[in-house]
Amino acid sequence: MIDLNHIGPRIILTFGNGHIYLTESVCLEIIVCAVIAAIGIWMGSRLERVPRGKQVVAETIVSAVYKLAEDNLGKETGERYAPYLGSLIVFLIFANSLGLLGLRPITADLNVTSALAVMSFLIIQVSAVKKLGWKGRLSAMGDPYWFMILMNIISAVVLPVTLALRLFGNIFGGMIVVDLWLNFMGNLSMRFCSVPILRCVTGIPLNLFFDIFEPLIQAYIFTVLTAVNLNEALSGEMPETAEKRRRKRLARQEKRRLREEKQEA
Repeated sequence: MIDLNHIGPRIILTFGNGHIYLTESVCLEIIVCAVIAAIGIWMGSRLERVPRGKQVVAETIVSAVYKLAEDNLGKETGERYAPYLGSLIVFLIFANSLGLLGLRPITADLNVTSALAVMSFLIIQVSAVKKLGWKGRLSAMGDPYWFMILMNIISAVVLPVTLALRLFGNIFGGMIVVDLWLNFMGNLSMRFCSVPILRCVTGIPLNLFFDIFEPLIQAYIFTVLTAVNLNEALSGEMPETAEKRRRKRLARQEKRRLREEKQEA
């Protein structure tokens, strides 16, 4: 029989007679963040004008992150949001890949993926309102017809749900597939051998895919989807807004020119 008790995150620490507790996911998140911070401080220390060693690796990672941001957001906007996108993809790579250490991936917890999705959603919406203003944002949601605003609002609200469920489903599903397969191979091996050799041999390809390849892909997809939706939110109405500003500026220039001509006449 397969033990299903480990499907949900375990409670590690409890406080106040069990009313307050820290789950396995929260504890691992704290550890992962501490590890990432330590690595970042170490790689960013003692920088030299001519990079070498760890500085080369650090600059390569930073350049890749900025290129990813610029490809999806443009140069100016990409530089502004690259730190967030870089932090997001690095955290997701570490969080998704904990299966390599025999630990439960943090993103196999729906609470974690939901928090990440809501954070990205808030950044998208707040940035769009800051850039376009409330009227500009609502106008963008009402494009091309005003009655489309309800559908666009629903689409915007559904975004964090789809982000959270996509990431959670892929990581959690991979974890379940690996557990089921290893359990099956272990039981099959015991029929003809006292050593679960099939479990050891056949588990390697699955671990390579679900603990290395898929975590990288899912981290990339989540980050790119965040960047793409951020770009759409920031630029969805910007061309029209820019055109309106251009027309107003030209109209003011024309009025000024006519006024100057009258004064000269």
